[in-house]
Amino acid sequence: MRVVTGPGALAYGLAAAVVAVDQAVKAWIVGVAHLALGEPQPIWGPLRLTLVENRGVSFGLFQSDAPWTRWALAGFSLLVAVALGIWVRRAERRFSAVAIGLIIGGAVGNLIDRIRLGVVVDFVDVTALMFPWVFNVADSAITAGIALLLAESFLAPRQTAA
Repeated sequence: MRVVTGPGALAYGLAAAVVAVDQAVKAWIVGVAHLALGEPQPIWGPLRLTLVENRGVSFGLFQSDAPWTRWALAGFSLLVAVALGIWVRRAERRFSAVAIGLIIGGAVGNLIDRIRLGVVVDFVDVTALMFPWVFNVADSAITAGIALLLAESFLAPRQTAA
């Protein structure tokens, strides 16, 4: 077995940290905070905690109550995490590794929810800012990772073909 070093190791470590934080916060939200489903609890300014059971993908898109969607979305999350895990082994830049690690961690965090609970636990509510979705730590990591990959693709120096 080959030990992963460099940017790949950074990505795997960051992914593990995202999963740990995501699952710890979700455990607190579900087990300790005792939030009632759908009832907003004000925190500060426009930030509220609202427990939502997300049967769709990130930010509640593509909602469905069909039982097969749980497993289809879980399979998709697993596929994404594995594909990115393979891709990041070839990453040469730390910036890319951070972005990919965030996406892997977010995908695995939500995958664990789907397998364990049948839904993804969402709770960060800033709908007062006209942002229509409730989301979680994993969704945030995925979004940040995608934003970083896009930024890198626009800002990285271009290599010209010889």
